Amino acid sequence: MITLRETQSRIEADPQHWSVYLMDFVDDFRYYQDVAAIAEPIKLTGDRMDALLASTAEYLCRELGLKMPDWLVVVPPCQTPWFVSGLENLKAIALAESPLPFRWRKIFVTEGFLSRV
Repeated sequence: MITLRETQSRIEADPQHWSVYLMDFVDDFRYYQDVAAIAEPIKLTGDRMDALLASTAEYLCRELGLKMPDWLVVVPPCQTPWFVSGLENLKAIALAESPLPFRWRKIFVTEGFLSRV
């Protein structure tokens, strides 16, 4: 089972491939449905990746009907809004489709963000 903290370490070591590590965590969490994978808080670095990891964990807990750890609520939002796709023409769609745990932290994603293609 891949933990969120391990995912954070992998992203820090190889930031170029952050989406691969994030999706590996998402797939693993959906498979095992074990909150132990997110029980230990991530290290807050002040980076927008903190907000992305916390939003993802919160979203998955809501999706799977699991109790989320209290530490997730203290992870601050991004300092400036982050449109993860980086594509100007997807901003309006991302504003409309972003799930609440992402919006709270000023992260905007499209509907299929946490799905494999």
